[in-house]
Amino acid sequence: MSDHNDGDSFVLYRYHPSLAAAAVFVVLFALTTGFHIFQTFRKRSWFMIPFIIGGLFEFIGYIGRILSNNDRYALSPYIMQTLLLLLGPALYAASIYMILGRLVLLTGGERYSLVRRTWLTKIFVGGDVISFMMQGAGMKSGEKIIIGGLFVQILFFGLFFVTAIMFQMRGKEYLATLGSNIPWGKHLFALYATSILILVRSVFRVIEYIQGNAGYLLRHEVFLYVFDAVLMFAVMVILNVSHPGDIASAYHKRKA
Repeated sequence: MSDHNDGDSFVLYRYHPSLAAAAVFVVLFALTTGFHIFQTFRKRSWFMIPFIIGGLFEFIGYIGRILSNNDRYALSPYIMQTLLLLLGPALYAASIYMILGRLVLLTGGERYSLVRRTWLTKIFVGGDVISFMMQGAGMKSGEKIIIGGLFVQILFFGLFFVTAIMFQMRGKEYLATLGSNIPWGKHLFALYATSILILVRSVFRVIEYIQGNAGYLLRHEVFLYVFDAVLMFAVMVILNVSHPGDIASAYHKRKA
């Protein structure tokens, strides 16, 4: 086919997908996801299961790009990688939203939270479910629904980020009195870091879909890896290093 750079027609890829880049991220996501599975079972932090599924989405998605390297006009691997790489971060978000509620419980600082702890998870995970469903439905119904879903994701992540920052600012003096056996700081900053990375990635995806199939971003594969693959891998590694399962054990120690 010769229309891979024809802006008037829809084509699956406007470049030849890199086998090496896809293979590297298949291995990287397999390693970090495998480690998350081990950590989650060892620490019984079942709220991280959506996060693990997100990692599996990324892993399988880049396998789809390997298959597309063999035949870039094959529809099934294209749909596989497009859908899974689009939806993976929404599953990350579900677990990340739950972490803040557990931090509020650990510190006993609910009075400093803008939203009651019992509502934190319900509100933000509810918004995440809406975003996930819109992005998934958009694969059949059109790019505008995907863009809408991504905007919902950005909106709720932005509100979540503000909620987390305000919790720290309003409870600054109180949090400073907590001993070193309550490791709220490293987990809160891990939330900030992962939230920023997912926000940047979501903004990139919005711009990509607004530009359309013939847009500059979709003509150059490097942007997918710089603004999606690398950032999402970093999200997983950050929570490997600062695993939220430690929050529960710290809470039980505090109660004891």
